[in-house]
Amino acid sequence: MNRRKLLQLLSKGAAAGAFVKLSGGLAQSKIPQGATDIMKVLGTTLREYGERSEFEKDVIRYISPNLRSRHTGADFSPLEKLDGVITPSSLHFERHHGGVPNVNPADYRLVIHGMVERPLMFTLQDLKRLPSVTRTYFIECAGNGQNGYRNPPDMTLTATRSRGLVSNSSWTGVPLSILLKEAGLKEGARWLIPEGQDAAAYTRSLPLEKALDDVLVAYAQNGEAIRPEQGYPVRLVVPGWEGSIQVKWLRRIQVTDTPVMSKDETSEYTDVMADGKIYAFTWVMDPESIITYPSGLQQISRGFHEIRGLAWSGHGRIRRVEISLDGGKTWKQASLEPAPDALSVVRFKYNWVWDGRETVIMSRAWDEKGNTQPTQEEFFAKWARNNRYHYNAIQAWRIGADGKVVNGDKTLAGAPARLGAVGRGGCGGES
Repeated sequence: MNRRKLLQLLSKGAAAGAFVKLSGGLAQSKIPQGATDIMKVLGTTLREYGERSEFEKDVIRYISPNLRSRHTGADFSPLEKLDGVITPSSLHFERHHGGVPNVNPADYRLVIHGMVERPLMFTLQDLKRLPSVTRTYFIECAGNGQNGYRNPPDMTLTATRSRGLVSNSSWTGVPLSILLKEAGLKEGARWLIPEGQDAAAYTRSLPLEKALDDVLVAYAQNGEAIRPEQGYPVRLVVPGWEGSIQVKWLRRIQVTDTPVMSKDETSEYTDVMADGKIYAFTWVMDPESIITYPSGLQQISRGFHEIRGLAWSGHGRIRRVEISLDGGKTWKQASLEPAPDALSVVRFKYNWVWDGRETVIMSRAWDEKGNTQPTQEEFFAKWARNNRYHYNAIQAWRIGADGKVVNGDKTLAGAPARLGAVGRGGCGGES
């Protein structure tokens, strides 16, 4: 339902009851006792660094209970508790393999070596005096959506635990192409091997073609220095590709003619297909969307609701998001806000009047290349049930007659399944 149709409904009185009831409830409510007492005392003084309200302390990342004392794993951005499209730096999802290192920026060095004419070493200040760009990109863990591999589905699933391993930030840094051109690439150079400064010495292989296109050597996120868990002081940002290749705490880049086939891209981040084949280097993230309101474990009442959620794609801009209010039988187009940027998250909205009957709602996104989200059945026709990554099937939410929202995914035929081939989450986020 677009805004024009909503206004037409209101003018005819079809949806006015929801608003009349709401406004009536407000008119009859009383101002809480003591609510104006704060006007009788002075507020807090100036602060050197802003903090959020004490009443917002429940807006936090989700950490699986079994991971709180481990140095490898992931936590989830609280998608259903956020507004807009920019993820606060403090709520950007985490994924690391050896804990978060405490890197002193005064001691930081980035080395570029290998098949180059001039091996180079940069300090943080060296990087900051070079030409910079600021771009808004999403970063998504390859294991996002990992709970979709559960069969039967988890009925306690929330939007956070469904798709919370994605975040969207404004990144500032130096295009990697500038550093590589300064070093001078030798003939035959085809690959880069970036390495992190964490305890795992996390290492991946990055094609030179992508590096020369749009990869950033980033040192700022949302207007300030990158947070430690996001790679302080310097990380790679590889737009549209899985987060596992976007090396944090970046310390060196080796230029080579072949991929390194490191432990971090052979023991993990390979994909099992339904026909038994194993694929490596499946970097690009396919289109996804998630309804964040109404969503899992929320409670709604009869009347007007703005259905809203997030959509993104590693193939380019999101062009269209559709909403189904009847379990996928019919689809209606949602509005997008703001105007979609390439390789960035966009918010979608749809005006809806719920009549109190049980229903299943879902969303599906289309990107500018014509890619869209599959159903569960379509997804598992391509990807194996014991895969761990790249789950982008449509997420359904079932709304009961009592207004309670739960996971609406179907139980699939076949044996029950836990997460991944060995019972672990795709990014170690849950087990």
